[in-house]
Amino acid sequence: MKYSQRLAEAETVASVGSTGDSYDNAMAEALNSLFKAELVRNQGPWQGIDDLEIATAEYVDWFNHRRLQGENGMIPPVELEDNYDHNHDALATAGASLASLYETRGDTVSRSEPSSQEYQLSMSP
Repeated sequence: MKYSQRLAEAETVASVGSTGDSYDNAMAEALNSLFKAELVRNQGPWQGIDDLEIATAEYVDWFNHRRLQGENGMIPPVELEDNYDHNHDALATAGASLASLYETRGDTVSRSEPSSQEYQLSMSP
């Protein structure tokens, strides 16, 4: 679900070869290879499909929540995403707060957003 949401947010068209596969998408292909190397080949074989499904869920949880990435400051991907979301939410909130200050001050000019110069000044320490 997040994959589709990210594509939509980036206004990107999904690149798939046929319905249900992702083999012409380099990033998905790299993830598939990593999954096979780290989980399927190293930890198999399994007794049945249920065992493989459980192992896959555990791998995905580890991959997103506990895997440390050197490129991102040795933090897990979910922490990196939370930091990004928190910082961008704060910027959006700051802009909205400035707009509401104009409304409560009783300015004669109705402005819905601060000018870029006012916004930059408000963001400086």
